[in-house]
Amino acid sequence: MGDIAQDELFSLLDIHGEDALACAALLGSPPGDGTRRALAVLHARLGAFPSKSAPADGCTETDWIEALLRFAPVVHRHHLALGIPPESSAAILADVGLNLRINRRVHGRFGLDTWAWLTLHMAGNIFRIGRLQFHLVRGDAEGSAASDSWVLGIHIPEDGGLSPALVDTSLSQAREFFDLHFPDKAVSAASCDSWMLDPYLAQKLPDSNIAAFARRFTLDRCSDAPGDAVYFTFRHRGMENLDQLPRETSLQRVVLERIDEGGVWQLGHGHLVIPPAQAKRA
Repeated sequence: MGDIAQDELFSLLDIHGEDALACAALLGSPPGDGTRRALAVLHARLGAFPSKSAPADGCTETDWIEALLRFAPVVHRHHLALGIPPESSAAILADVGLNLRINRRVHGRFGLDTWAWLTLHMAGNIFRIGRLQFHLVRGDAEGSAASDSWVLGIHIPEDGGLSPALVDTSLSQAREFFDLHFPDKAVSAASCDSWMLDPYLAQKLPDSNIAAFARRFTLDRCSDAPGDAVYFTFRHRGMENLDQLPRETSLQRVVLERIDEGGVWQLGHGHLVIPPAQAKRA
């Protein structure tokens, strides 16, 4: 872990409680072969602006958890070398602790079934800016005709609402952030792949903040993703025992009623133009 103490590491990654004890146990002995292979993959991806998660490469979930823990200080130093403020680095790396807690909610145990998602964080090109996360990738990775262009992939953390004001601020700050820290990779467009962009959702909840968010995007296409709405609404893996899930909110009811009626939730793939950052007054 280099020159960072374990308590500092866990603070950076927002790991605490039972997860901190389990992570400390993983770090209590030298890394095994699987962890070393995973670390090699992470080193190769750092600064390369990958658009996809790392493959398992024969490593176990536990190997990847340990590799993420050991590699996080490297990513933090990479961010600082780019002039990224420490708090901005910590804001995205805290997803490690968040996903450990989500795993406990979903599976009732220590683990990280979303380890592949977190390999994007370890490549150093995704940041949380306000309400949203932004993933800087080459345009051709998102279907753009221009291979030398850059776009921001938008991801939606689970905490907080999606009020138009919050989203406006996040988009504005993101443009300023990437213009400042990645001036040679100018972006003017962003993309989002999410079940929240499924037109069915906006049709059923037209006055919701989710619908307002979806209307920002030009919808390019949809693809079937039956489990996404269930997982992100309820943190429930699979399509079994849906009758045991709560129907307390309008969103919960819409998600489950569509499935009850034989419908299939989809992933909406859309894009939007990010307005130029406003010039600062002298």
